[in-house]
Amino acid sequence: MAPADTTATAPVFLPVTEVASRYRVSVPTIWRWAREGRFPQPVKLGDNCTRWPLARLQEYDAKRGEVA
Repeated sequence: MAPADTTATAPVFLPVTEVASRYRVSVPTIWRWAREGRFPQPVKLGDNCTRWPLARLQEYDAKRGEVA
């Protein structure tokens, strides 16, 4: 009997520069959209580390009917 695959995919987190590039807008635009509630909220991973979970961005894209 083969052993079960126990590897789990680690979540991917993107910095604001990559998020801005993904949506072809500026970094301040991403922060403004998030502040206004028009965009997924980032998560704080540390004192100076704020990132967007890729899964959250993919859900946002799906709701908007886009594939990024």
